[in-house]
Amino acid sequence: MKKVKAKVRKKKQPVEENYFQKVQRLNQELLDNIKKNLPDLKKLLKKINSDDYYGDGVYRFYHESFKVYWVQSATEKMVGVLKKLAPAEVTEFNDMFEQIFKEGTGKKFKSKDNARWMKVTRPMLEAFFHAKYFLEMAVKFGKELDKAPECLPSGWAGLLYLFNLR
Repeated sequence: MKKVKAKVRKKKQPVEENYFQKVQRLNQELLDNIKKNLPDLKKLLKKINSDDYYGDGVYRFYHESFKVYWVQSATEKMVGVLKKLAPAEVTEFNDMFEQIFKEGTGKKFKSKDNARWMKVTRPMLEAFFHAKYFLEMAVKFGKELDKAPECLPSGWAGLLYLFNLR
């Protein structure tokens, strides 16, 4: 009788994810999060683009009205929504954006600000515009993309920078 050798199956070792696979996975997770939240993102963008926010905020800056300070709440709302889109492994935004956001929010009107109007209020609009840009890119690519691209459109690449994914 012939002896038969039993085949021993080796346990498969988990394949370690390389850098590019990880980046693509996180990019896809970001896109999936955007798509899940797209109706709310579109609704917020419509509100932000209205005269009550975008139009009024810029007008109040040039009119030198204390009401420009109200643009901070819109910025904070956009940033709060954008944070919810982050992949689970992403814990903070891009450092430059964080600085712009910090310098453009949390301000209370003081009458002495009138003498330094541009210095005090321009960062508020800058933070608003940057947050608006990222919200616009999230909506745009949430509608246009089905899969996170490997060849990056500029707007998508900008959004990836916000989440430190580029």
